[in-house]
This record gives sequence, structure tokens and C-alpha cells, in this order.
Amino acid sequence: MKTVIISLFMILPNITFGQIPNELSKEEKIFGLSKFWQEINYNYIYFNKINQAEWDTLYKEYIIQVQETKNDYEYYRLLQKFCAYLKDGHTNVWFPEKIQDSVFNGSFGSYRLFLKNIEDKAIITRVNLSKKDEIPIGTEIISVNGINTQEYIKDCVIPYISSSTDYVRQDLGVFKMLEGYAGTKYDLKLKLPDGSQKSLTVYTSKTKEKEVYPPVEKKELLSIKWLENDIAHVSLNSFMKWEISSSFVEKIPELKKAKKLIIDLRKNGGGHSRIGKVILHHLTNDTIFYGSKTQSRLHIPTLKAWKQDTYYHDFPYKPDTLGIGDRNLLKTSRIVVPTAILIGHRTASAAEDFLIYADKQKHMIKIGAPTNGSTGQPLFFDLPNGGIARVCTKKDTYPDGREFVGFGIQPDIKVEKMLSDYIENKDPVLEKAIQYLNSKK
Repeated sequence: MKTVIISLFMILPNITFGQIPNELSKEEKIFGLSKFWQEINYNYIYFNKINQAEWDTLYKEYIIQVQETKNDYEYYRLLQKFCAYLKDGHTNVWFPEKIQDSVFNGSFGSYRLFLKNIEDKAIITRVNLSKKDEIPIGTEIISVNGINTQEYIKDCVIPYISSSTDYVRQDLGVFKMLEGYAGTKYDLKLKLPDGSQKSLTVYTSKTKEKEVYPPVEKKELLSIKWLENDIAHVSLNSFMKWEISSSFVEKIPELKKAKKLIIDLRKNGGGHSRIGKVILHHLTNDTIFYGSKTQSRLHIPTLKAWKQDTYYHDFPYKPDTLGIGDRNLLKTSRIVVPTAILIGHRTASAAEDFLIYADKQKHMIKIGAPTNGSTGQPLFFDLPNGGIARVCTKKDTYPDGREFVGFGIQPDIKVEKMLSDYIENKDPVLEKAIQYLNSKK
């Protein structure tokens, strides 16, 4: 692939660079770049899938480019671009806190715009309350700084995004398209739902107005809503804390009344795989659970001397088997009824591992959109002046070797929200799940 070098100033929006920290020396910038490059070379599980000669060539080009960056923000943006070459959702570079505190996404003082990729368009799905009449929900951003929105996202946003799947990369491209350091200027052209157009010039800054429209539903670790015909809608929104497991167990007496069940993982970005597995114990009669098959790299210097510097180690695969004590405890706390699992692009990591454990359960069906398509064990390390990075060190597949990283776990019934659904505040995925469950006896 031919490498095209473009000055960072050519693709960044107008920024007042005098406000940005400029503390890193050229030596520190080279060291940070080299540390990231080295950690990838030694630890990145998918290193065999990239063009290694191209990766090294890019590294040598970036040695020059990082020294030419005008400030620490521009430097870290370049590291993010270097990282994005790997196209992995569990391999990332984050700004130091002192920079991140002055980076805003969709906040422009008197305006606050929430963006979502809908039907391959950049749609405003929420605004600060005082602007709800001026910028109606469903308004499309059709150009940014005089550039067609899709071209702008392709050239100025996606090159900095680390993701394992094209559709998540596009989602994040829309979500982050108006992100910038304080003072970044954006000239926007908007197309309102009635077809009329208007121009809007904004500068990134903190928005003090807290109220938004439509209001944001409070995101709890676990929530339960009862629907008609004794269907329980259970949202499992994160596996980051064991608290959700204990909360689920506390709700079991209530959930035992359910004739059908909806498990909603659409907002679950992952956490600890064991948490999801423990919850799943209560949703099936199985005593053996088949989780993901895993693989990592081994680096042995002697093998390197023999031109075999890296090979891949498959961890011994053993399904999780419940002991007698666990089986006895679960006898009165299992809820095995027709179950719809709602999934989407934000269903990621440990939430995808949950779906691996739930695979082939005859009473369960997946409804929604393909999942994020990224999981694994990240290794975290520090970068100069407070930056943080991570690299994915573990490959996960289905027990039989089927891959889902880079592709996403596919729904059994595909349903996605359209623009009209956002405008009318409808949830077609949930509606389809209800319809499906009501058809089951």
C-alpha cells in the first residue's frame, strides 16, 4: 500500500494552539512513539494479521512527524492515528488528563449536540433543552467546514479511531466528528427534518446547561421493567462490577414470576467475563458452560535466534462445570423461560463473552444488530506526561474456533433503529422481541 503523508494541520479543524500544553521534548515524543511500537511488536495478539514491513515503515515516518508536532495535543493525536492503523477495539491511546480535561465532544457553550450514525448519516438525536426547537431531533449535519460530512468523517475522523469492525468505526466517526480541543471552530450546515437548511458556527467549550432533550434515562447497572403478558425486560448494562451479579440474585424471587424474559445487552460495553457467566447460571438448566477458546503469543529468545521468534499458545480449553454445591444452590433460583437477548454495536467485550456462553441455548434467541466485535485481555502501559495506552494480548473465539472479533456476533433476527424511530421515540428491537416472545407458547 502506498503511504501518503498529510500534515496534521491540513486535517485538524481550526484550533487556538496557544492554549494547548506544550511540555514534551522531542526525545520524549520519540520515546513514547517507540514504546508503543515496541509493546505492539512484543504483545499484540493480532500482529500476524498486519503488514509488518508497512508497520515498520510507518514507525520510521512517524519518528520524523512526532518531532514536528507543535504541542502535546497534536502529538497524542498522531499516536492515536498510529494506533488506529491496527484496527483493534482493545488497542488504544488516551490523552493525558491535563489534555483530556480540555477536549470536548459536541459541547459548544450555548449548544450541546449528541450525534449518532443512523442510516449512514450524522443525525442529531439529543440537544440541550433550550435548543430543542431551534435544532429538532432528527436534524442531519450535511457538511463540516465546507466538506461533505461523509468525506469529512472518512478523511478527518476515522483515521484516528481504533476499532475492530467497519460499522463501529463508522459509528464512532459520527459520534466523535465534532470532538476537539477547547476553541476548535466548526462551520456546520444542517438539514432539518422538514427539509430546510441552516448554517451554524460553533466553538468547542464546556456547556453549562445540564438539561437535555429528550431526557437521558438514568443508566443503572441493572434495571427491570415489566411488560404485558408477564414479560420481564432486564437490562444488564455493564459487567464492570460484581454488584450487578448480587443485584440480579436479589431480584430472582421477582423474576421467577416471568413467563418470558428479555435480556438487554445493547448498552453493555463489557467488564469481567465471569460476572456474565455467573448471571447466566440462573438462566439455563445446564451444568456445563462452554466459554471462549483463547490464544496468546509466546516470545522466547532462543526461538528467535532460530528464526522462530514468536509462536501462538493455545490455552488448555476446559469448559466450566458446576460443582454439586453450586447445583444445589441453583435448584430454586433458575429462570428458564423463552428468552430474547437484545444486542447491538455497543455490546462488547465481556458482554460478547456472555453470548459465547449462551450460544446454542434452545430457549434463547438474539435480536438486534451485530455486536461490537472486540474482546480480549488488554495490557495497559504509561506514555509520556500522563498518557495511557493498551494493547490486546489475547485472542478469543467460539469453542469450535469460529471467529467473531472483527466481524461481530450476528443476531438471529436483525433489527436496527431507523431515523423515523428516533424521531417518534420508538424501539423496534424491543418491539420485535415482544412480538417474538408473544408468539411462543
